[in-house]
Amino acid sequence: MAKKIKNKIYWSGEVTRKSNALDLECGVFTWKNPKRIALSLKKSAEESSRRKAAPFQSAMSMLNFYINRAGRNLDKKQKIILEQAKKELRKLFQKI
Repeated sequence: MAKKIKNKIYWSGEVTRKSNALDLECGVFTWKNPKRIALSLKKSAEESSRRKAAPFQSAMSMLNFYINRAGRNLDKKQKIILEQAKKELRKLFQKI
């Protein structure tokens, strides 16, 4: 008897792809330029009419959410880039 292989669908992946608060650019968390990531998140947060918090908080929350949900599956180099994107986001919103 053959085993049935189930496709695992994680709720966190769905949130990242279909966020109800922000319309993210495709693949934004895979980009290699932290400033570009931060600019995209800032633009998405400022343009969103569905967010419940301030633009900075919404953008930072989405970035943190992705980093935390990806966990150990996140490439170390990409995690460094995303951590740098946090710094860039703070600069863009003048939160330093």
